Amino acid sequence: MKLPFAESFRIKMVEPIKKSTKEDRLKWIKEAKYNLFNLKSEQVFVDMLTDSGTGAMSDRQWSEMMLGDESYAGASSYYKMKAAIKNILGFDFFLPTHQGRAAENVLFSVLVKEGNIVPGNSHFDTTKGHIEFRKATAVDCTIDEAFDTTVQHPFKGNVDINKLENVLKADADKVPFIIVTVTNNTAGGQPVSLQNLRDVRAVADKYNKMVIYDSARFAENAYFIKEREAEFANLSIKEIVELMFVNADAMTMSAKKDAIINMGGFIAMREEKLFQEASVFNIIFEGYITYGGMSGRDMNALAQGLDEGTQYDTLDTRIKQVALLGQKLIDYGVPVQEPFGGHAIFIDAKRFLEGMPKEEFLAQTLAIEIYIEGGVRGVEIGAILADRDPETRENRFPKLELVRLAIPRRTYTDNHINYTAAAIANVFNRRKEITRGVKILKEAPIMRHFTVELERL
Repeated sequence: MKLPFAESFRIKMVEPIKKSTKEDRLKWIKEAKYNLFNLKSEQVFVDMLTDSGTGAMSDRQWSEMMLGDESYAGASSYYKMKAAIKNILGFDFFLPTHQGRAAENVLFSVLVKEGNIVPGNSHFDTTKGHIEFRKATAVDCTIDEAFDTTVQHPFKGNVDINKLENVLKADADKVPFIIVTVTNNTAGGQPVSLQNLRDVRAVADKYNKMVIYDSARFAENAYFIKEREAEFANLSIKEIVELMFVNADAMTMSAKKDAIINMGGFIAMREEKLFQEASVFNIIFEGYITYGGMSGRDMNALAQGLDEGTQYDTLDTRIKQVALLGQKLIDYGVPVQEPFGGHAIFIDAKRFLEGMPKEEFLAQTLAIEIYIEGGVRGVEIGAILADRDPETRENRFPKLELVRLAIPRRTYTDNHINYTAAAIANVFNRRKEITRGVKILKEAPIMRHFTVELERL
């Protein structure tokens, strides 16, 4: 008999979570102005808002926390983190930051100027926000297959090389660098193939441009390369990671994802000149260059997490749990982005709520309904996140309207997955009763989805 799949860890500590009634949740979401970010954590039963900083650290990571060196400058924890980045990712220079968007802020302060064009594969919200805040333009060069949730393509996160080259042919002088997000979060947690990374490098070399990776989920990307790109099936995750990053000049990372820590991030680069330029902004925005907004204990946990996060068994357990949720939703008839991504399942709100006008923010509407049904908190990856056009101030309506259910690492059991799927199936079965969406009452001028206030129509 073939043995069933089992997790590659056992549970040492638990945290109580509270159940609630539907009446409770109707009251709470109304008080939160129909923005799931505004809910209190105790008002949520299964929290899939994000996998960022919400995973469970290992016994070895907690041990490293106790060994943290909190010296202001030159702490041993800094050198432990520096060694891990060099050994696993191959970069000689790095700057710690308190999280990924801080890394973007520091690096883009050096590289992005007004009027620039930054091509990439579906820039995530903070990436695009930092570009547009500097009066530059983010150009999406993702392959077209990414925008059809029914298409079975192994690497929907890929950059369309023709689209990328067209941008460079027209405006190479305005392009400071090419950014590649691995995995591509906005397109559904979809991976980028190693061949595509090499092709992007070749185009960059042709036009003498830097390549930067947004690397929050680089280990998950390496897992998919191993599983789906036959040439690399016999390589270890760490060997694939080495082959990925040899094609990058620099990287940013929110270490709250694949390094499985609660807070922290970094910038890594090959050139000392860029390191020196970025150091100025790191000191202004984050702190001294050897701590950059991080405590020594968190740097220790990050170094250990980089090692654990690039272990095959850790990734296999994590990604198979994500796939479990995806398969259960498909079995219930719920439309999702296929094939499943690495960190989350993305529900296709356009197919779920057919006929609802895009102006009523259907992905946000669906996320609200899922919360009301079962206390499950996801997040909208759609028109509210897409923000307004900086020039016209008109709403931007993306090709995909998705509800992301991001699964924290090593945190929930499969029973929580079953519960989540059943709650969503209940909403799907009554979907024809959901005829109206929401409207915006109040919004910030940029990255509005974090604090937007809404009203049900």
